[in-house]
Amino acid sequence: MKKNIGMIGIGMMGHGIASNIARHGYPLAVLEHPGNQPLDALKAAGARSFTRAAELAAQSDIVILVLTGSPQVEAVLTGEGGVLQGLRPGSIVIDCSTAIPASTLRMAQAVEAAGSRFLDTPMTRTPKEAAEGRLNLLVGGDAALLEECRPLLSCFAENILHAGPVGAGHGMKLLHNFVSLGTVALIAEAAACAGQHGVAPEMFVEILAKGGGGGVALERLRPYLTAKDTSSLRFSIANASKDLGYYNTMAGDAGAHRDIAAAVLQTLQHAQGLAPEALVPELADLLARR
Repeated sequence: MKKNIGMIGIGMMGHGIASNIARHGYPLAVLEHPGNQPLDALKAAGARSFTRAAELAAQSDIVILVLTGSPQVEAVLTGEGGVLQGLRPGSIVIDCSTAIPASTLRMAQAVEAAGSRFLDTPMTRTPKEAAEGRLNLLVGGDAALLEECRPLLSCFAENILHAGPVGAGHGMKLLHNFVSLGTVALIAEAAACAGQHGVAPEMFVEILAKGGGGGVALERLRPYLTAKDTSSLRFSIANASKDLGYYNTMAGDAGAHRDIAAAVLQTLQHAQGLAPEALVPELADLLARR
């Protein structure tokens, strides 16, 4: 029999994950929350809903978290009525959120103290790939536990990479986002300068694509730079700022050099101050403001 799955965080990424889990025949329960995407289709597919995390955990063999960041994960796990108050010994917590590794280690210890096991499995790619079941997962935790969970994870992930022990998945996600968002910020700043010097966006993109500026970051920005289309990178500047803040915290905890990371964070925070609801592709226009 397939294990009972409980999910907390049915947002833009979580809804796609939940849909694929239900599609593969797993009994699914979800937590009601104002930040969820509509649950109608999931409930029609048989998903049950709960209003308290502890009650959901008590009915689940595996609890999957898809939350905004470390404060939300800590609150859902350890807060009043949280997962740990209902978690059954022998169950598993899988954290797909983006989080600070130091927090992840504390949460894993709390889960283990409750007699359960923990994997951190942050994601890369977008809501489109989440809906298609084609996410990348960066996994931290015991290799044998990963293999035990692989059939479930394969419902919504195309590539599942074991980064190392608990916390390594979240650390690798922050490294990934620093590099990817840092590259996007660099291109956006260059695009703003190009516009102020009269360089046509199409020419700017074409020349970079044929030289050292080509790559995934440029292709994610191309639709916006040439046609103001944000659909290829539906990620908010606010979330980008949060992720770069987490990276700076992680680098600071390790005593690692972070001058470039600090500059990227400052750039994102400046843009967020100008337009709190803006998406990352809009960074080029925001940086062009005098």
